[in-house]
Formats: sequence, C-alpha cells, structure tokens
Amino acid sequence: MFYPIVIHKDLDTAYGVTVPDLPGCFSAGDTMEEAVKNAVEAIECHVEGILIDNEDLPIPQNMEQHIYQPEYQGGTWALVEVDLSKLGGKTQRVNITLPERILSKVDRFTENTNQSRSAFLADAALEYINSHSSGKTAA
Repeated sequence: MFYPIVIHKDLDTAYGVTVPDLPGCFSAGDTMEEAVKNAVEAIECHVEGILIDNEDLPIPQNMEQHIYQPEYQGGTWALVEVDLSKLGGKTQRVNITLPERILSKVDRFTENTNQSRSAFLADAALEYINSHSSGKTAA
C-alpha cells in the first residue's frame, strides 16, 4: 500500500516527516533518503499498533487531498510503499484459482514493482474492500 508523506526541513534541523493519513505518525532523518526510509518504519510501527488495538486502519488518500492544507505548505511530497501483508499477526496460506491471463498480469506487475504476489493480492483486496465499503476504513 502506498502512503503519501510530506517532508519539511528548517535551517539547522533534521528532515521531519509527517504521514497525513495516519494522525500522530511522524518520523525524521538527517538526510532526505534517511527520512524516507525512517518514514516507512514509522508507518509500519504505527499500523501495527492500530492493528493490535483492533482499530480501523485509515485509508491512504491521494496526495491531492492533502497538498493544499496549510500545515503541509512548503513541504516536499513523496509516496512510500509499505507491505501491510507482513503486519498484523499470523499469516494464513490459501489456495486460490485465477485465470492464467490474470495471473500473468499479476506476476508481471509484481516483478516490475519488486513485490510478492501475496503482498500485491493483500493490498489489492484491502483497496477494493475500502473503496466499496461505507465506513472507508481498512483491515
């Protein structure tokens, strides 16, 4: 799943990261690269806490939903990918049947994005459920 982040830098400070879709989720880094890497870890930790507490996981919004909000002005935006399939407890193996054509498309996509089939299918399922549910929350 992709989360938009906004990175701010003031003189003589580290790069600060805010995750607009996860209130209270912040991170930082001495370099831009470190800030982005640390943001992924912060999101994973934050989401794990939400799942442990059996709370609804907020759906990541498009960047455009946040860009014009005053608290994010002057920041640099990025999308970070978080593999939610490895969070939230024990995994369960399932056997599914897909048409060969669809499976080929999934495999090409996951190969190009360096994802596993399982991570892709978990993300796709959550995104589909979220877009078709009235509460608009994940997991």
